[in-house]
This record gives sequence, C-alpha cells and structure tokens, in this order.
Amino acid sequence: MIIKLRNSWYSFPEYLKTSNIQHFVSNKIYSPSYVSLHSALAFYGIIPEAIVQTTAVSSLKKANFENVFGTFSYQQILPELMFGSEQKTFQNNHSLFFATPEKAILDLLYLYPQYSNEHEIIELRFDEEFMQENLNVERLNEFTEKFQSKTLRNRVNLLLKVYDLC
Repeated sequence: MIIKLRNSWYSFPEYLKTSNIQHFVSNKIYSPSYVSLHSALAFYGIIPEAIVQTTAVSSLKKANFENVFGTFSYQQILPELMFGSEQKTFQNNHSLFFATPEKAILDLLYLYPQYSNEHEIIELRFDEEFMQENLNVERLNEFTEKFQSKTLRNRVNLLLKVYDLC
C-alpha cells in the first residue's frame, strides 16, 4: 500500500512513524523550498509555540497541501531571496533544507507586515537565551542587506533594539 501526498508524490505508510518526517515531506512535495518561518523557529526552540502545520518558503507561488503527514503551507519569496538555508541530514542519509535561524527570522519579518512595532516584536516571544547567546547578529545583518529592503531593515533594527543587541 502507498499513500498519496499530492499529484505524482507518494509514500509508504511506515514512514508515518518517522520523527520529523513532515519537514522532509515539505521539501519534497513542493520544490524548490526550504522549511522556514514558524516551523524552523519552533524546531530551533526560538518560539515556544507548538506548530501544527509545516511552514516553508519557495520561489514558486503560494500553496497549501494536506495529507496524512500533515498540513503544509508555502509562502512565496523572490528567487534571489532563496538563500540562507542549510542542508541537514535526515534519516538514511537523505537530506532536507532548513532556513538558518537568522534567515527564518528574516523570512518572518519580511513576509508578515504586522511585525512593524515594538509590541508586535515582543509578542513573538523569541527565546531570550537564544537571542542573547546564539543569534548570529553579524549573519542577521549580512542577510538583511541581501533583501535590499528599507522596511525589513527597520524591522530588524527594532528587533535588535527590543533584545538589546545593538
């Protein structure tokens, strides 16, 4: 027996028991894409919320899929903004693409305009310890420049101010 994931994509049912399989499925059923936004932030422990759908970004149009492995949501970004992901090894030497923590933060601030004031940045409830000890501010700033967006730069500056990282 096989399970349909979407047109032309199928899986064996025994993979349902595999840990983090939804991230691998996300990469495969809509490509090019990489896991980012809330899913990556939760994976890294940056946000406290449990995430019920796998969120990713792609240079393709926005899309949503649902199958027995979960709900998958893809946000569209420009092809030139498809950077800042890393290949992670998945079971049996397969690989999947995940945003770095810094790129996941930038994708979120870029794609969701509501994060434009101090209150909204605080409401994200990013892990203080991560922000102070593990966030690569240099990489965050380097990636921000690649977006060439004044609006995003302002949001990043606000984030740095809120977490006293200036």
